[in-house]
Amino acid sequence: MFAAAIFDMDGLLIDSERPIMAAWIEVARTLGIELSHSQYMQVVGLSTVESEVVLASLLGGAAAYTHAVGLVRQRLQLERSDGTPLFPIKSGAAEMLAALRERGTRCAVASSSTSAQIQACLGSLGVDPADCIAFEDSENGAKAALAAGLRVVVVPDLKHPPASIAEQAFHVLDSLHDALAHLSRWFPQQAMQKV
Repeated sequence: MFAAAIFDMDGLLIDSERPIMAAWIEVARTLGIELSHSQYMQVVGLSTVESEVVLASLLGGAAAYTHAVGLVRQRLQLERSDGTPLFPIKSGAAEMLAALRERGTRCAVASSSTSAQIQACLGSLGVDPADCIAFEDSENGAKAALAAGLRVVVVPDLKHPPASIAEQAFHVLDSLHDALAHLSRWFPQQAMQKV
Protein backbone atom coordinates (compact mmCIF):
# COMPACT_ATOMS: atom_id res chain seq x y z
CA MET A 1 0.00 0.00 0.00
CA PHE A 2 1.18 3.50 -0.80
CA ALA A 3 0.75 6.86 0.91
CA ALA A 4 1.01 9.32 -1.99
CA ALA A 5 0.68 9.67 -5.76
CA ILE A 6 2.90 11.91 -7.87
CA PHE A 7 1.77 12.80 -11.36
CA ASP A 8 3.70 14.07 -14.30
CA MET A 9 1.78 16.89 -15.99
CA ASP A 10 2.50 17.03 -19.74
CA GLY A 11 1.22 14.00 -21.61
CA LEU A 12 -0.22 12.37 -18.50
CA LEU A 13 -2.65 14.80 -16.83
CA ILE A 14 -3.03 17.13 -19.78
CA ASP A 15 -2.90 16.44 -23.51
CA SER A 16 -0.18 18.96 -24.29
CA GLU A 17 2.35 16.92 -26.24
CA ARG A 18 0.30 16.57 -29.44
CA PRO A 19 -0.69 20.25 -29.87
CA ILE A 20 2.86 21.39 -29.08
CA MET A 21 4.33 18.92 -31.58
CA ALA A 22 1.83 20.00 -34.25
CA ALA A 23 2.71 23.67 -33.63
CA TRP A 24 6.46 23.02 -33.96
CA ILE A 25 6.04 21.02 -37.17
CA GLU A 26 3.76 23.66 -38.72
CA VAL A 27 5.97 26.60 -37.70
CA ALA A 28 9.04 24.83 -39.08
CA ARG A 29 7.18 24.24 -42.34
CA THR A 30 6.25 27.95 -42.62
CA LEU A 31 9.95 28.75 -42.16
CA GLY A 32 10.86 26.39 -45.00
CA ILE A 33 12.26 23.72 -42.70
CA GLU A 34 10.99 20.16 -42.88
CA LEU A 35 10.64 18.93 -39.28
CA SER A 36 9.26 15.40 -39.30
CA HIS A 37 7.24 13.68 -36.62
CA SER A 38 10.12 11.29 -35.91
CA GLN A 39 12.60 14.18 -35.63
CA TYR A 40 10.36 16.01 -33.15
CA MET A 41 9.94 12.82 -31.10
CA GLN A 42 13.60 13.24 -30.06
CA VAL A 43 12.56 16.03 -27.68
CA VAL A 44 9.61 14.26 -26.04
CA GLY A 45 10.39 13.73 -22.37
CA LEU A 46 13.51 15.93 -22.36
CA SER A 47 14.05 18.91 -20.09
CA THR A 48 13.52 22.39 -21.53
CA VAL A 49 17.25 22.96 -21.89
CA GLU A 50 17.80 19.61 -23.62
CA SER A 51 14.82 20.25 -25.91
CA GLU A 52 16.22 23.64 -26.91
CA VAL A 53 19.54 22.07 -27.93
CA VAL A 54 17.88 19.38 -30.05
CA LEU A 55 15.38 21.74 -31.68
CA ALA A 56 18.07 24.34 -32.42
CA SER A 57 20.08 21.63 -34.15
CA LEU A 58 17.06 20.42 -36.14
CA LEU A 59 16.08 23.96 -37.16
CA GLY A 60 19.56 25.10 -38.20
CA GLY A 61 20.88 26.95 -35.17
CA ALA A 62 20.07 29.07 -32.12
CA ALA A 63 18.76 32.06 -34.12
CA ALA A 64 16.30 29.87 -36.03
CA TYR A 65 15.20 28.24 -32.77
CA THR A 66 14.64 31.62 -31.07
CA HIS A 67 12.54 32.84 -34.01
CA ALA A 68 10.56 29.59 -34.16
CA VAL A 69 9.84 29.43 -30.44
CA GLY A 70 8.19 32.86 -30.60
CA LEU A 71 6.01 31.72 -33.49
CA VAL A 72 5.10 28.49 -31.69
CA ARG A 73 3.99 30.46 -28.62
CA GLN A 74 1.90 32.76 -30.81
CA ARG A 75 0.30 29.80 -32.58
CA LEU A 76 -0.59 28.10 -29.31
CA GLN A 77 -2.06 31.36 -27.93
CA LEU A 78 -4.23 31.79 -31.05
CA GLU A 79 -5.61 28.29 -30.66
CA ARG A 80 -6.97 29.06 -27.21
CA SER A 81 -8.52 32.44 -28.09
CA ASP A 82 -11.85 30.71 -28.81
CA GLY A 83 -12.34 29.89 -25.13
CA THR A 84 -11.38 26.22 -25.29
CA PRO A 85 -8.57 25.01 -23.06
CA LEU A 86 -5.15 25.20 -24.63
CA PHE A 87 -4.45 21.67 -23.47
CA PRO A 88 -7.41 19.41 -22.65
CA ILE A 89 -7.31 17.12 -19.65
CA LYS A 90 -6.34 13.55 -20.49
CA SER A 91 -8.90 10.78 -20.35
CA GLY A 92 -9.22 9.42 -16.84
CA ALA A 93 -7.21 12.17 -15.14
CA ALA A 94 -10.16 13.96 -13.49
CA GLU A 95 -11.67 10.68 -12.31
CA MET A 96 -8.34 9.49 -10.95
CA LEU A 97 -7.71 12.69 -9.00
CA ALA A 98 -11.27 12.74 -7.64
CA ALA A 99 -11.00 9.11 -6.51
CA LEU A 100 -7.68 9.77 -4.77
CA ARG A 101 -9.11 12.88 -3.09
CA GLU A 102 -12.03 10.76 -1.81
CA ARG A 103 -9.56 8.24 -0.40
CA GLY A 104 -7.60 11.00 1.35
CA THR A 105 -4.47 10.19 -0.66
CA ARG A 106 -1.81 12.89 -0.90
CA CYS A 107 -1.19 13.95 -4.49
CA ALA A 108 1.45 16.12 -6.11
CA VAL A 109 2.48 17.18 -9.59
CA ALA A 110 6.13 16.90 -10.65
CA SER A 111 7.67 17.90 -13.92
CA SER A 112 11.31 17.55 -14.97
CA SER A 113 12.44 17.27 -11.35
CA THR A 114 15.77 15.79 -10.33
CA SER A 115 15.86 12.88 -7.91
CA ALA A 116 17.27 15.21 -5.25
CA GLN A 117 14.34 17.61 -5.73
CA ILE A 118 11.84 14.75 -5.50
CA GLN A 119 13.43 13.39 -2.32
CA ALA A 120 13.57 16.87 -0.75
CA CYS A 121 9.93 17.57 -1.61
CA LEU A 122 8.68 14.23 -0.30
CA GLY A 123 10.92 14.41 2.74
CA SER A 124 9.41 17.76 3.71
CA LEU A 125 6.01 16.04 3.70
CA GLY A 126 7.29 13.19 5.85
CA VAL A 127 6.75 10.70 2.98
CA ASP A 128 9.35 8.07 2.12
CA PRO A 129 9.78 7.81 -1.68
CA ALA A 130 9.24 4.04 -1.36
CA ASP A 131 5.72 4.82 -0.11
CA CYS A 132 4.83 6.68 -3.32
CA ILE A 133 3.72 5.82 -6.82
CA ALA A 134 4.83 8.13 -9.61
CA PHE A 135 2.59 8.17 -12.67
CA GLU A 136 4.68 8.97 -15.75
CA ASP A 137 4.31 8.96 -19.51
CA SER A 138 7.93 9.59 -20.51
CA GLU A 139 11.06 7.48 -20.33
CA ASN A 140 13.13 10.23 -18.68
CA GLY A 141 10.44 10.94 -16.11
CA ALA A 142 10.19 7.25 -15.27
CA LYS A 143 13.99 7.03 -14.96
CA ALA A 144 14.07 10.00 -12.55
CA ALA A 145 11.29 8.57 -10.42
CA LEU A 146 12.95 5.15 -10.29
CA ALA A 147 16.28 6.75 -9.37
CA ALA A 148 14.54 8.60 -6.53
CA GLY A 149 13.21 5.31 -5.16
CA LEU A 150 9.56 5.64 -6.21
CA ARG A 151 7.42 2.93 -7.72
CA VAL A 152 6.48 3.93 -11.26
CA VAL A 153 3.30 3.37 -13.21
CA VAL A 154 3.93 4.19 -16.86
CA VAL A 155 1.00 5.48 -18.91
CA PRO A 156 2.52 6.07 -22.37
CA ASP A 157 1.45 9.07 -24.43
CA LEU A 158 3.41 9.60 -27.67
CA LYS A 159 6.08 6.97 -27.02
CA HIS A 160 5.98 3.57 -25.39
CA PRO A 161 8.66 2.93 -22.77
CA PRO A 162 11.69 0.91 -23.79
CA ALA A 163 11.85 -2.62 -22.39
CA SER A 164 14.38 -1.55 -19.74
CA ILE A 165 11.86 0.89 -18.23
CA ALA A 166 8.82 -1.37 -18.69
CA GLU A 167 10.63 -4.15 -16.81
CA GLN A 168 11.37 -1.86 -13.85
CA ALA A 169 7.90 -0.31 -13.78
CA PHE A 170 5.38 -1.27 -11.13
CA HIS A 171 2.80 -1.36 -13.96
CA VAL A 172 2.42 -0.18 -17.55
CA LEU A 173 -1.15 0.91 -18.30
CA ASP A 174 -2.92 2.21 -21.39
CA SER A 175 -4.65 5.10 -19.58
CA LEU A 176 -5.38 6.57 -16.16
CA HIS A 177 -8.83 4.96 -16.49
CA ASP A 178 -7.04 1.61 -16.16
CA ALA A 179 -5.46 2.77 -12.89
CA LEU A 180 -8.87 3.25 -11.27
CA ALA A 181 -9.29 -0.52 -10.94
CA HIS A 182 -6.11 -0.70 -8.83
CA LEU A 183 -6.78 2.15 -6.39
CA SER A 184 -8.23 0.09 -3.55
CA ARG A 185 -5.09 -2.10 -3.54
CA TRP A 186 -2.58 0.70 -4.07
CA PHE A 187 -3.99 3.45 -1.84
CA PRO A 188 -5.80 2.60 1.40
CA GLN A 189 -8.65 4.81 2.53
CA GLN A 190 -7.16 7.53 4.74
CA ALA A 191 -8.91 9.14 7.68
CA MET A 192 -9.92 12.62 6.53
CA GLN A 193 -8.01 15.28 8.43
CA LYS A 194 -9.73 18.42 9.61
CA VAL A 195 -8.18 21.59 8.27
